[in-house]
Amino acid sequence: MRTYLRTVNYYETDKMGVVHHSNYIRYFEEARTAFMEQAGYPYERLEREGIMSPVIAVSCDYKKPVRYRETVAIDVHLVKMTKFRCAFRYEVRDAGSGELRATGTSQHCYLDGQGGIVNMEKTNPAFLETFRAECEEEP
Repeated sequence: MRTYLRTVNYYETDKMGVVHHSNYIRYFEEARTAFMEQAGYPYERLEREGIMSPVIAVSCDYKKPVRYRETVAIDVHLVKMTKFRCAFRYEVRDAGSGELRATGTSQHCYLDGQGGIVNMEKTNPAFLETFRAECEEEP
């Protein structure tokens, strides 16, 4: 698990003064790319190597609203890593109190520049090795 801190900007809130629901998915992406960078394999490197990892499923369960200028701690858990896919779990908490605000998941596959599915075991074993070491559950 790795934690990403994020302070809410005004433009991310709705008329009720809370973070618009769509922004949580963006927070997940920010946290996930920070996770990759902290693990030593930034997303930019993956793209330079000709591989993309699009989102194929995403979910978010909203527990309590997050408001403007609050700082949240987003815990990122890599929960599945196979040669074709990976999956993450997210917990969004108030950075000060630790109160749970939202949970979510995302699933990703690996594609080449033409949109074909990539077997990372054959194409990029270094990537697979790096993130299998970070994975919290067995594939």
